[in-house]
Amino acid sequence: MRPEELGAVLVSLGCPQEKSLEMAAQLDKRARQLSVDGRQTYQSALVHLLGLMKQGWAAKERGL
Repeated sequence: MRPEELGAVLVSLGCPQEKSLEMAAQLDKRARQLSVDGRQTYQSALVHLLGLMKQGWAAKERGL
């Protein structure tokens, strides 16, 4: 996934626009690291990490 596409997904989940490309790069890097060990694919790692980020932004909006 291109950084611009991933950044747009992050913004749709609650990420501030100005941080979206930086966070997209970090997320991509981490998903690639997780997929290296062979226990999960890049795509499944990325989906998992996006889910965690979505939960974090939702909790922040609720004031938790």
